[in-house]
Amino acid sequence: QLVESGGGLVRPGGSLTLSCTASGLDLRYYGIGWFRQAPGKEREGIFCIRGPGHTPYYVDSVKERFTFSRDNAKNTVYLHMTNLKPDDTAVYFCATADVGYGCSGGVIDADFRRWGQGIQVTVSS
Repeated sequence: QLVESGGGLVRPGGSLTLSCTASGLDLRYYGIGWFRQAPGKEREGIFCIRGPGHTPYYVDSVKERFTFSRDNAKNTVYLHMTNLKPDDTAVYFCATADVGYGCSGGVIDADFRRWGQGIQVTVSS
């Protein structure tokens, strides 16, 4: 099970850190993805990594603003979001893929099998 937390309302230019905590699986042995779905839009993969030590991928719209990290002791991964914009408003999801999958020059949605419930991030003044 994956559970996201840390969402909420933030003003443009502000920051939030999303957490994704796993139970029943060790995130060190999975590919990780972060996705978002804005109202009226399709789900978008914004980050992926095939496993520890692999090169992370960020979609251009979040590159330089969002950063992934992990805390293995807490079995938790994070998405640190800075300089947030109204266009970042969406429901954010974390997901796992088999290690070595999920990411190849971009997010491979079909590889992700286990999903969190999603958490709302609203960027508004």
